[in-house]
Amino acid sequence: MKDLSAAKWSHVTRRVPQPHRCRLVGFGKPPQLGDLIVAEVISTGGRDRLEDAHGRRVHLYPGDLVVGACGNRYATDAYEGYYQPGPRTHLLTTGGVIGTAVSSHTKAEAPTEIAVIGALAGEHGQPLSLEDFARPAPSSGSRVPISRVVAVVGSSMNSGKTTTAAAIVAGWTKAGLAAGAAKVTGSGSGKDRWTYLDAGARYVVDFLDFGMPSTFGYPADRLELAMTAMRDALAHDGADAIVLEIADGLLHTETRRLAAALPDVCGSTVLAVADALSASTGVALLAELGVRVAAVSGLVTASPLATRETMATTGLPVLSMDRLTGGGAVDLIAGPVGAT
Repeated sequence: MKDLSAAKWSHVTRRVPQPHRCRLVGFGKPPQLGDLIVAEVISTGGRDRLEDAHGRRVHLYPGDLVVGACGNRYATDAYEGYYQPGPRTHLLTTGGVIGTAVSSHTKAEAPTEIAVIGALAGEHGQPLSLEDFARPAPSSGSRVPISRVVAVVGSSMNSGKTTTAAAIVAGWTKAGLAAGAAKVTGSGSGKDRWTYLDAGARYVVDFLDFGMPSTFGYPADRLELAMTAMRDALAHDGADAIVLEIADGLLHTETRRLAAALPDVCGSTVLAVADALSASTGVALLAELGVRVAAVSGLVTASPLATRETMATTGLPVLSMDRLTGGGAVDLIAGPVGAT
């Protein structure tokens, strides 16, 4: 077996406490979602970087050993991928999600091709999974009033969800609140986590903290429980106000299922969109799920004309990033949001 001393540990391994005690072993059974595995880089294609456990994007070269986790990916602007056991597979994210890409956007670069060579094991030889390092469920006594929990959902990928969530965090921080942020769903990468922290979030959690390298393919019940656990964990840590970002768009099955649970999880919902038509459709879809949208935000706010279209078609306030950081974020947890 190969030596792991020079292996490159991806972002999805950030909760593994003592990597130097781990070792490479053979597979006793086919790997499952969340299992930690070791692979050798065959070719880097158009993606030659790996986000490591500390957030640095390290260069990859053929022959490098990479430690990652078995997972799926659902990204309309990149790859559709699944963990399918086999000798050749791909890095589905720069953060270390390992699977096989089965379709890709026409503009997506070729994924890094890797060969899986074994399982990551603890010092006593037991194969490891991200489940082994999942955060325990918080105590039932740790709560933030539901009115101080805001969800951000989007019409699609790249509609401005993370930017909106970060602006909410920045607005709360500016007002003196201890902001908590959670990335509820998505594919393992630290980019959004760093964005929340840069905006001033005092506490941040994501699905990696609860044993999943990515969320696509996990049972909906598991994701609902994880969303509630993330909210309660942030409250336990000390957050005064919490934003929950749900990845992908409302046409994604898992996003819709989680959106339907929002009335029991949060006090208000913000819809991030790129245009007025998406806003109108998104508000209607959420209404069918029993979710009332408090405000619209996202990429649409880059255009004053599109903003006016959105206000006219939805009758809702449209909050720009400046508006959120300048008081709108506090309004979301304090009462009705103004329409200007």
